[in-house]
Order: sequence, then C-alpha cells, then structure tokens
Amino acid sequence: MLTMISGGRDCQLRLPEGRRRRYPARTLHLVDIENLAGTALPSLRKIREVRCRYAGRPGVGAIDQVVVASSHLAWLNAALGWPDARYRVRSGRDGADLELLDVLYYENVAGRFTHVVIGSGDGAFAPAAAGLAAAGARVTVVSRRHGLSAKLALAAHEVIFIDTPEPVPGPPVEAAS
Repeated sequence: MLTMISGGRDCQLRLPEGRRRRYPARTLHLVDIENLAGTALPSLRKIREVRCRYAGRPGVGAIDQVVVASSHLAWLNAALGWPDARYRVRSGRDGADLELLDVLYYENVAGRFTHVVIGSGDGAFAPAAAGLAAAGARVTVVSRRHGLSAKLALAAHEVIFIDTPEPVPGPPVEAAS
C-alpha cells in the first residue's frame, strides 16, 4: 500500500518503510502520442514513425506495459499505429495529459513498476515524475527537443530526445602523424 502525503495531485507516492515490491522489475510507458508526433492530428504514418523511433530509444520490453493517450480525433490512428498498447482517450485541452496523469495517480504505479517512461514534454507531468522518483521508481522522459518543459527535465533521471537522429558509428579515425 502506498502512502499519499497531501491530497489530490500534489501527493507524494511512497512505499511504506521496509515494504518490498511484489511485482517483477518492469517498465510502464506512458505515451502522449500527439505530443511526441508534434501535432494534434497525427497521421497513421507519423504514429508508426514515432513508434519506431521510440522502440529504438528507450525500448519496450516483453513484460512492459504501454499506455497511449490521445483525443477522440486521433485514437483510431493511434490504435492502428501502436496496436499492442492500452489506450486512453479524452478530448479537450490537455485531454491526453489528463488521461495519463489519471494512470499515474490512481493505478499504484510506484508499487507495480520499477521504471516509468513518460513520453511527453509537458510540464504537467513534473510533480508526478518527482513523486515517482521519491518513491524509488526510475523516471525517464522521452520528448521532442523543443517541446520539453524544464521542470519535467529536472524531475527525471534521464531525458531522451526522440526527434534527434541516433549517432551512427563511423569508420575508425587514424591518428595523424
């Protein structure tokens, strides 16, 4: 059972002292697909591109859980483009963010997962990320380079930019004589 200090969304999520996790080490991936795609209405092609980049960066393990959130306008492309995920749909301002925050605050994430990857750059995730880190979970943020909140970056253990190419090893450089 987690201890919640303060009420509502400003709470800290902590395991009681001496309490061991009953679940295997695994990762929860929370993906705001519209944020990572950089558009409110991502095409199926764009979602597949984001999924491929995401799979190459933080990677998704066999026992990991992926939750993809979007508005009702983007959910069909999200479902077709990321077929093995759980979907959360909410329209309106910050609808996808609110769906993912509901997962973070109401589904015992700190007790069930050792690593949480937040696929968004929105600052709304900063308090939850800090709470997860305080509870002992490793927090990684996957974001577009120009869409990352400074508060969220500070709350995470690691930041991965999905829109920059991966370094490709070149031929060995010979020393000049």
